Amino acid sequence: MTNQPYGAYDPYQEPYRAPQQPQQPQGHAGPQGYAEPQGHAGPQGYAEPQGHAGPQGHAGPQGYAEPQGYAEPYADQQYTQQWQGQTWDTRLQPPVAEAPAVPAPAPAQAPVAADGYGPATLGGNSRLTAAQRARAEGRSPIIEPGIQPAALTAVLGLLLAGGAALGTYALLVPLVLLQGLTAAGWFRLNGMWPARQGIALGFLAALAADVALLVSDRSPAAILGTLGVWVLLSLVLQLRSHADPDERMYGLTATVVAAALAVTAGGHLAADASAVTVGTVAVAAGIVVRALPLPTPVSVVVALAAAAGAGFALDGSDGALLGAGAALCALIGHRVASYDYPSRFVHFTAGVALPLAAAAPAVWIVPRLTG
Repeated sequence: MTNQPYGAYDPYQEPYRAPQQPQQPQGHAGPQGYAEPQGHAGPQGYAEPQGHAGPQGHAGPQGYAEPQGYAEPYADQQYTQQWQGQTWDTRLQPPVAEAPAVPAPAPAQAPVAADGYGPATLGGNSRLTAAQRARAEGRSPIIEPGIQPAALTAVLGLLLAGGAALGTYALLVPLVLLQGLTAAGWFRLNGMWPARQGIALGFLAALAADVALLVSDRSPAAILGTLGVWVLLSLVLQLRSHADPDERMYGLTATVVAAALAVTAGGHLAADASAVTVGTVAVAAGIVVRALPLPTPVSVVVALAAAAGAGFALDGSDGALLGAGAALCALIGHRVASYDYPSRFVHFTAGVALPLAAAAPAVWIVPRLTG
């Protein structure tokens, strides 16, 4: 029995789908002598007409009379939970055939655009980078920046050469740009982004080194002193961090190295103006040749030869030696910027700046070694 109002859905109004039993004829007496008029057969084979008056006129829940003394067949289930919704007999349903397993396709290769990056994807990434394709295909993690970052390196190198020829303060403008790109690119190369505090620390270290060089009449000791102070400052700031110990150590390492590289780039300010001109022009020539589509060993040899040739054209044999040394350091920086699936941002920051920053020690040391 249910508590639904009159006219609501009654599950007994649906045909019962239990195994068929012989129906009793009209007017056949039920188990208690109760006559069963023509109507709908209930679960026990008796009809339940609505509005039927029993012998005593007692109204049941659905509006029909229930005779006194009539034993309800479901009396033992009156306190159990009854299903009130539409149901069906699963034995009468046809079996559902299982669909055959279809093997998932291998991922299709995304077409590569002219800049080395794939088209937009539907998985949330705006573009499928060459690094993501290499990681999915299990290829080498070394992905070189390419011709566009090499061209920017050449432009920045020529700006450094022109600034050195014009004077110390003219050299500061492209040098500060080089130091900022170095600090930002190093943090992104290490997968730390955003890292505004670390980038700011590295860049401030470079600016402090530049000021110290100008105050000390471009003494190299100013670079070493600035590095020492910034290592201690980075250590204190990381100790105050609430991050996990491993993360703090990783951040400390990245901050110290970014500051060291940005300060090292200030070696162009400590070197002689003629050496800066020769060295940066040689780096520009060597990096552009290195970006050409040649086998790696051949590309390295040709790049060193091009840098030495550019140095020789500017300053003879001494210039050739300086150009080769500066290009060798620049190729090391180029290799570092190519490591571990670098992104497009890495290519256009670290890929542009690290070759020139790594060449700064050679620009200062080689002329002093050659006398």
